Amino acid sequence: MQENPLLNLDGLIQYEGIRPEHIAPAIRQLIREARDVLSRITAPEVPADFDQVSEPLTTATLRLSRAWGAASHLMSVNDSEALRAAFNEMLPEVTSFWVELSQNEKLFEKYKAMRSRPDFGTWPEARRRIVDLEIRDFRLSGAELPEEKRLEVKKLSERLSALSQKFSENLLDATNAWELVLPDASRLSGIPKDTLSLYEQSAKASGKEGYRITLQFPSYIPLLQYADDRALREQAYRAFTTRASDLGPAKLDNTPVIRETLVLRKKLASLLGFRNYAEYSLATKMADSPEEVVRFLRDLNRKSRPYALRDIEELRKFAKEELGLGELMPWDISYASEKLREARYAFSDEEVKHYFTQDAVFQGLFRLVEKLYGIRIREDHASVWDPDVRFFRIETPEGKLIAQFYFDLYARPSKRGGAWMDGDRTRRLYAGKLDTPVSYQVCNFTKPAPGRPATMTHDEVQTLFHEFGHGLHHLLSEVDEAEVSGISGVEWDAVEMPSQFMENFCWNWQVVESISRHDVTGEPLPRSLFDKMVAAKNFESGMAMVRQLEFALFDMLLHMDFDPESGSVLGLLGKVREEVSVIPVIPENRFPMSFSHIFAGGYAAGYYSYKWAEVLSADAFSLFEEHGVVSPEIGGKWLREVLSRGGSRPAMQSFVAFRGRRPTVDALLRYSGMEPTAK
Repeated sequence: MQENPLLNLDGLIQYEGIRPEHIAPAIRQLIREARDVLSRITAPEVPADFDQVSEPLTTATLRLSRAWGAASHLMSVNDSEALRAAFNEMLPEVTSFWVELSQNEKLFEKYKAMRSRPDFGTWPEARRRIVDLEIRDFRLSGAELPEEKRLEVKKLSERLSALSQKFSENLLDATNAWELVLPDASRLSGIPKDTLSLYEQSAKASGKEGYRITLQFPSYIPLLQYADDRALREQAYRAFTTRASDLGPAKLDNTPVIRETLVLRKKLASLLGFRNYAEYSLATKMADSPEEVVRFLRDLNRKSRPYALRDIEELRKFAKEELGLGELMPWDISYASEKLREARYAFSDEEVKHYFTQDAVFQGLFRLVEKLYGIRIREDHASVWDPDVRFFRIETPEGKLIAQFYFDLYARPSKRGGAWMDGDRTRRLYAGKLDTPVSYQVCNFTKPAPGRPATMTHDEVQTLFHEFGHGLHHLLSEVDEAEVSGISGVEWDAVEMPSQFMENFCWNWQVVESISRHDVTGEPLPRSLFDKMVAAKNFESGMAMVRQLEFALFDMLLHMDFDPESGSVLGLLGKVREEVSVIPVIPENRFPMSFSHIFAGGYAAGYYSYKWAEVLSADAFSLFEEHGVVSPEIGGKWLREVLSRGGSRPAMQSFVAFRGRRPTVDALLRYSGMEPTAK
């Protein structure tokens, strides 16, 4: 009988051998094993001791988490009908197990007894933190509720998990359902050669002739940015902004999914004693209350909105006078912005792109973190889920293994959009054996034409640095307890701090020179072009700021006072846009139906985290600036006080230990070209 790769969890996962039929038997066996351990450690004769209760359970649940994580990962990067069926078959059982575990009264009592022990104060900081977080999470799962209400929480959690998966499936299917095939390039004036080549390859791959445009980012974004054909931009924009909505096929409409999700989240929060779901969500975050978050967002809006209004007026004036666009429409924004940037700063994204060849960017990125953190990175070998996936190892200067990671860079139809990092294995020292961490970094860049080097826009370079920042947070942990190692146990609104921190290096000349190499000449990016990029760095930064504030404020208000049974989601978004947005919007825009961050990605009542963490990361980076930016001394301090600490202590403590004080918004506003005193 063939060995099940999802049960071989001692080393790297053998992705090439995983089949959909492996999922159910492996996951069911691992759930049984975890339940057996749970039964054993909660017996009355087992003392409330960390080594006898927490450690055996962690061993069993980590095996389950890793196997299910591999299945979830494959769903994200290689979705198929058979895989989807196998995954959805097991989703209710997996969710049920985790909810049962989080509500187990006997286990809850063991943790409470641990915290009550006379010697608890002498325990290592990480273990005390784990016990505190476990007790918090038991309460958030309804462990203190009567049995009838606990069962209701369980049912709600299981249904919410299924709705999240359905939202994601609908969005992927709706994205893949639309295409536009043009017989020739007559309507593609303005489109860069690389993108035209992508359109041709896409047509050939689908057995068609001509140029095939899809709603995947590498196809859609350049069309909106460069296509001279305004009607073509409008056609694609309308398709993109109405995905998975009532304006498309009913079977892919996320409207009822959103409504039910919000109703159930509200019920769940109420059962657990919270005023609303936002309050429930913030129980695991740095922010104290929904009201504090709303004040934070509105304060940022107050300070940045004047810049946003200035940006849009400049764009309208330019579009009217130079492009003949009497009324600026949503599908004109990217196009007009690119033309204005070219006119004002005399360069284009396309020109810059040729200097960022992927190999040069990787080499420069790795050299940077090697210098900052005293590590070494080199290519490694592993079983992968796609031939384009690359695998690397991080070592000490002496060659001792620290961690390993995958990079899956290119868009494909079976892969969900966006970019993300996820942990495969978390660092853990147990029974004398050290498990080194493993992570995935996933992006959706354009795959190069055969025989051509892969190139990246500067935005894509920042995305790469961002995701690797997440990866380093996970990979460079020195915490030996898995529950608070790497990104585990880190408050959700602090998770983005190390990732956004890394983006700042993309604007430092020393770093940019080291990561650039022209795809034809091999020359680094000229300093004159870099200076233009820096001058343009805050081009339309006001518009960019309020766009993120729009999403964050909508998310928070949606989970605060909004009534999903009688209110209109689109109506609420409209009110938020009146307060925050400066760009034109058409009534048909159905943005919430594709807002996967909050309906399928764990950011519900948490999208503000991006801005919250941006304040932290900008303030942290300012200390690097004070010491020459690429500073091994400050890099060592960042590694010691933030990256290596994981979730072993509250994120604010780690920040203060690094920066010497609490954060301020001044650095963020300065980096965005907005004076902190702006009213």
